[in-house]
Amino acid sequence: MAKGEHRAKLGLKCSVCKNVNYIKTRNKLNTLEKLLLKKFCKHCRKVTEHKETDKLK
Repeated sequence: MAKGEHRAKLGLKCSVCKNVNYIKTRNKLNTLEKLLLKKFCKHCRKVTEHKETDKLK
């Protein structure tokens, strides 16, 4: 089994302004639910919730 085979790239989209601000990876076998993190949005200039999206800009 190759290293990193189950890891998927995903973008984190701001829930307020809908911009993709962060790119992360996660193991799709161990973490079944989508990510929801509080991160700083450089467009809104405040901490907002960022949701996982499969589309990367």
